[in-house]
Amino acid sequence: MTDVVFRPKKIRMVAAPIAAAVAIFFTVLSFGLHGQAGFENAGQIGSGSFQRGDQAAMIGLGILIGLGILAFCRPRVSADEQGVHVRNVVGGYDLPWTVVRAVRFDRNSAWAHLELLDDEQVSIHALQAVDKDYAVDGVRTLRALHSASQEA
Repeated sequence: MTDVVFRPKKIRMVAAPIAAAVAIFFTVLSFGLHGQAGFENAGQIGSGSFQRGDQAAMIGLGILIGLGILAFCRPRVSADEQGVHVRNVVGGYDLPWTVVRAVRFDRNSAWAHLELLDDEQVSIHALQAVDKDYAVDGVRTLRALHSASQEA
């Protein structure tokens, strides 16, 4: 077998439009920031005005939030005969098959995970339950690679 790569499917279809909508919303919202603004702080009445920098900051905030949403598209798992590389939303792991006891996808689990020899578990966010058959095929492929490495 050669290298295999799996990425989540449905989250990518959802996250991209939501990230775009958030960025557009904050951009439209920024155009409403102009003129004077009154406020009350600890019983004192004051006023301020919105500047171009406030509008730019609002647009920048929308873009940053959109990028944060797109981070959920980051998970990926790739594997070959030697080992498996797991990249989750935050962090990643490079593991040889020799330290992996099993590839598991429990019935009520949100995603698959690797069970390691030292009783630790590594989540595989790229193989999510919402992807159904795609995730099952991914787990079966990883199990086949794991079995092939154990026989060698």
